[in-house]
Amino acid sequence: MITAGDFRNGMTFEEDGNVMQIIEFQHVKPGKGAAFVRTKVKNVITGSVVEKTYNPSAKFPTAFVERKDMQYSYSDGELYHFMDQETYEDVPVSANDLGDSFKFVKEEMMCKVLSYKGKVFGVEPPNFVELQVTQTDPGFAGNTATNATKPATLETGAEIRVPLFINEGEIIRIDTRTGEYMERVK
Repeated sequence: MITAGDFRNGMTFEEDGNVMQIIEFQHVKPGKGAAFVRTKVKNVITGSVVEKTYNPSAKFPTAFVERKDMQYSYSDGELYHFMDQETYEDVPVSANDLGDSFKFVKEEMMCKVLSYKGKVFGVEPPNFVELQVTQTDPGFAGNTATNATKPATLETGAEIRVPLFINEGEIIRIDTRTGEYMERVK
């Protein structure tokens, strides 16, 4: 059990049958009245974020979210299949449980599959991936005083903005958290 007075960023706890994760917290001691804890919490199953206040002595059971490394195998249209590297078990995940950043994942990549009490609710791709540019306008040198960009399609089908000097066939590194171009891979 944890008390609201012990809240820290990233902690997970159970409340009303939901698993909540602390995004932000602030202990408030007003001049008049009792102290309280102002928080911004995220429901890790649904992804919704709400602001709540708690009495510092309120107690909640700790929720243990399992993050397991698994290899993305394939998609059959509705389900995405991941393989547990230790047991070689196939774990199907619904497309609804994948985040926007999953568009940067290709087959055979390692991802973290998030589950709570055996129910998978999310997939975290690696923070950085290296992908090939399959389609973009021809690159050219020149006006580099500004951060000019152009659209590019990657081997996974995702579209991002890249600098003007990037050509088709080049391998680039992408930050999956922001979807931004990082650098060219030599």
